[in-house]
Amino acid sequence: MATVVAQSHFIFGLRTGVTNNLCFFDEQTVVFPSGNNCVCYNTVQKCQRFIPGSEKSRGMRALAISANRRYLAVSEYGEKATVTVYDLQHEQGRKRKVLTAGDTLVQEFVCMAFSPDSKYLIGQTGSPEWMLMFWLWEKQKVLVSVKTTNSNNPITQVSFNPYNNMQVCVSGTGVFKLFRYSEGALKQSSFPKVETINFLCHTWTAAEQVIAGTSTGRLLVFESGNLRREINITSKTIKKNKDTDVDEAPTVSSITAILSYSKGFVCSVGPGTVCLFEKTEEDSYRKSRDIQIPPDPYRNEVTQAECQEIDTMCISPAEETLAISTDQAQLYSISLSAEEKHHFEFLFQSFHSKSITGLSICIRKPLIATSSLDHSVHIWNYETKVLELYKEFQEEAYSLALHPTGLFILVGFADKLRLMSLLIDDIRTFKEFTVRGCRECAFSHGGHMFAAVNGNVIHIYSFTSFENVLNLKAHNRKVCGIEWSLDDSRLVSCGMDGAVYEWNTQTGKRESENVLKSCSYTGVAFSSDCKTILAVGTHLTLKEIQDCQVLREVPDTAIAVSHCGRVIFTGTSSGTIRAIKYPLPIQKEWITYQAHCGPVTKVSLNEGRGLKSSKQIIHTEEILATKSDLEEKMQQMLELKMHLEELQMENEYQLRLKDMSYNEKIKETSDKFTQQIESLKAAQQVLYLQAMATEMEKQEHEYQESSAEVTVKHSKELKDLELSYSQKLIVEHERYQDLQHKHQRMQEDYENQLKSAEESKTQALERLTQHYEAKLQEKTQLLAQCQDDAQQQIREFKEIVKQVEEDEEKMIHDIQIKYEKKLHTEKETNTNLKGETGIMTQKLYSLQRQINDKSTDINNLEKERQGQLGLIRSLESDIEDLKRQIAGHEKTSQDKDNTIASLKKKNQELEKLKFVLDFHLNELKKQIEPQQDDISEKKARIHQLEEELVQIDKSNTQLKLIISELRLKLRTRDKEMHKEMQKAKDLETYLQRLKSDLHSCAGFIQDPRKLKDSVQMMYARYVPQTKEVEKSSVDEDIQRVFCRQRDHLERTVNSLKMKLAKSAEEHEKVYVRIMKENVTLITEINELRKELFALKTQIKDYKAQLATFKKSNKSRPSSEPSSTQKAKHEDVS
Repeated sequence: MATVVAQSHFIFGLRTGVTNNLCFFDEQTVVFPSGNNCVCYNTVQKCQRFIPGSEKSRGMRALAISANRRYLAVSEYGEKATVTVYDLQHEQGRKRKVLTAGDTLVQEFVCMAFSPDSKYLIGQTGSPEWMLMFWLWEKQKVLVSVKTTNSNNPITQVSFNPYNNMQVCVSGTGVFKLFRYSEGALKQSSFPKVETINFLCHTWTAAEQVIAGTSTGRLLVFESGNLRREINITSKTIKKNKDTDVDEAPTVSSITAILSYSKGFVCSVGPGTVCLFEKTEEDSYRKSRDIQIPPDPYRNEVTQAECQEIDTMCISPAEETLAISTDQAQLYSISLSAEEKHHFEFLFQSFHSKSITGLSICIRKPLIATSSLDHSVHIWNYETKVLELYKEFQEEAYSLALHPTGLFILVGFADKLRLMSLLIDDIRTFKEFTVRGCRECAFSHGGHMFAAVNGNVIHIYSFTSFENVLNLKAHNRKVCGIEWSLDDSRLVSCGMDGAVYEWNTQTGKRESENVLKSCSYTGVAFSSDCKTILAVGTHLTLKEIQDCQVLREVPDTAIAVSHCGRVIFTGTSSGTIRAIKYPLPIQKEWITYQAHCGPVTKVSLNEGRGLKSSKQIIHTEEILATKSDLEEKMQQMLELKMHLEELQMENEYQLRLKDMSYNEKIKETSDKFTQQIESLKAAQQVLYLQAMATEMEKQEHEYQESSAEVTVKHSKELKDLELSYSQKLIVEHERYQDLQHKHQRMQEDYENQLKSAEESKTQALERLTQHYEAKLQEKTQLLAQCQDDAQQQIREFKEIVKQVEEDEEKMIHDIQIKYEKKLHTEKETNTNLKGETGIMTQKLYSLQRQINDKSTDINNLEKERQGQLGLIRSLESDIEDLKRQIAGHEKTSQDKDNTIASLKKKNQELEKLKFVLDFHLNELKKQIEPQQDDISEKKARIHQLEEELVQIDKSNTQLKLIISELRLKLRTRDKEMHKEMQKAKDLETYLQRLKSDLHSCAGFIQDPRKLKDSVQMMYARYVPQTKEVEKSSVDEDIQRVFCRQRDHLERTVNSLKMKLAKSAEEHEKVYVRIMKENVTLITEINELRKELFALKTQIKDYKAQLATFKKSNKSRPSSEPSSTQKAKHEDVS
């Protein structure tokens, strides 16, 4: 059995109904129960480690983790409940201790808790005992037990005081008690009156303070075991009213979980909501944050998340992460440091919230498909450990089967069997089959066919043409299991009628059968060679069937055979998985693995991973996607790209504008600052020179004064120091002389002491030597005496040994004589018996001859009997066949009579229906006519609106052309303006030159010749330009006119811009209005089309009913028309 080994790989799901079913091992690892295992899941590495439950337990009931997060306590219920403590720091979760309730029989431990130092463990037993057990768990010793409540008031939680090892709190329905362990007993230390309150949870927030949550949504604060106040959940402060009435009406939903941490505490407030309360300076609490469970993105119902009650909460050791578990088997977490987050996230993935009904696996992809009672179908990837797809339906999915390619899935519902395609983000139906209540379905190994069960009939369809190829009918009751052979040539089925049939899928005929009416089969499988059939049923045994006979039986409930054929994996009623060698062993030899806490109903096996096989299966990565989805996504991508480009252009333009503006501002500021810096430098230099001069003078004066003062002070200090040091020297000399005298005295004293000590030592040594010599003499005398005694004892012992040996020799001689006499008698009896055996052997040979003769006679008779029995069986089978035929004929005759009567009734009803349908047809035609008129009117309106849109587009184009022309005119006028400005600058330069020449001429006033020459020179230079001056005056008039025209054109441009903006706004408004009208019209047209389609389908159904009615009338015998005509006349009347 060493070759048949399986190992747990990954678990999807959470087990509810376990108290404290989620806890942190470290900052990245959480521990939660799943099936009959405890899972240690690392949230960063996405890997799992498993701690299996014990074999004899019926399941887990509660968990508890120690304060140092090293030990995990697991409570398991059964005939005798146990608490197992595991060491989590060990890689495989080593089992440390197993605790019990001692002599008392206890079926379960409801809740548990470790002490703060992890030495003690408390456990609360269930009904009817309700005992609180107090263990010193490392020694497996029950220190004390006490009854906490009765069966009417169950306990919900127990806990240790984190500040005191010996104090325990117990809460439940009408129970809130504090116990203290002292002198070997648990003594109740508080007696609050809380009989009418249902406590669901509690937590310690201080050494003497406990906050408890109730089923009516109240947070009650207990101090030293007495009710002090109540925390108001709605407001952000605490009610300070100490005289609160305990029996008030409930205000909010129940508080199912509460947990304290360093800043305050966390509690659940109704379904799907968690509140964080922080401690204030006034020893009160205020609500700081609300966190909610978000709606599941895979679920159709929005309120599904709001209905989840929070079962357990836990905080990581560094108080960084808060994790919760809900009653719908979901795990959520949130980072407490990210205060902007107000919604939980999935800690792992979305699990099934109810029991799983269907399980399937494919070859070409690492996928597992599951269906559940929660109306959902999950597609898991067992390599990446990720939920690939999820779909929730309106009704329950009874069964499912994955296509071998992993691209399609069959799902059986109450009304139909749906074939769906697994798209990239959805599970979409593309074909439906009229198979009602399909509880079992399966694809062939090649994927070209699939089988579906409808009650006691198996339908086989072609996957390529979707046609019903075969209908296999033989079972009397529901079919519970089907399995294809490896070559898809055969199909095996089992049912509630105790029958196992093997079918040929080409001809539809039965090849073998085995019926055991006392057993209802639930699962069936072929062996690897497809020669034998393996089936399981209500007998909870695995039956090996070959040639219509059961060969062997092994106890099991579900089955899966490996493709290599050497191993069979089976599930049991207790939830374990067994690995059994094939062929089945004679003795009960198998390996058992812990899996579930209930019966295993489905087992599927995938070839390739973990199993040694010559074939290497390559997983494909293809994904289905519809053309419409791809086109939509491509269009979205194009739109987003366009939008991105537009945004980039806008950003670039804005950045350029900003750069321009910032550059201008920088230049302005730099110019200003340079000017200011230069002015400041000049002022600073002046001030610096002045300040330096004044400071130099001040420093020189101060230096002279200070130097004079220092010289005076220095002379005084020198004199004082000389006097003081002379006095100190005299004093120190006197001290030195005194110390010398003392030193001499001390030396003399120490010499005297040393002499006295040496004398005392010599005396003490002499005394000790005398004492120990006396003791030695005593001990030597004692030793001599002991040696004499020992020699005497040795002599006595030797004499005793001699006497004993003599006695034994006498006894041995007597016994020898007795046994020699017995031997002689036995030899005589032996000789007599040999003679008798010779006589008996002769008799035996004669009897054997007689027996052989008689056996030959018996064999001949048996052969004759078997021949007669064969004849009898054949005759009996013929009789049964004849009886079946007779019964069938009788049933067919009765059925025909019944069908004739029912057809007559149906004929009458159909005639009535025809009259009603004609009337309905006329009414529907009348209703359709006005709707068609509305459609035509709305189409005309759409046409008008489209024409208006075309006209608006034309007007827009015209306006754009006008704007472009005006821009061109503006550019030409700008050029002309630049020319005129250049002319004006030239004229200014001429004027400046003339002024300079005139100024030089004015210098020659006293010299007339030079003045004349200079005037002539000026005349020669500037007289020909007088015309230009006149022209310049004329040009000024032209410039004024040009300015007026420019102003006029600018005004016209501004007015046109205003008009364009208004027209654009009007155009947008008209466009939006037209779009809205189009949308409304399209919706109305779609509704009318739907109504038309529905009416057409109704008309088609009515016509089909009429056609069937007419056909049935034609196919009836001639005797029936007279009765139908009478019925018609009666209906008409």
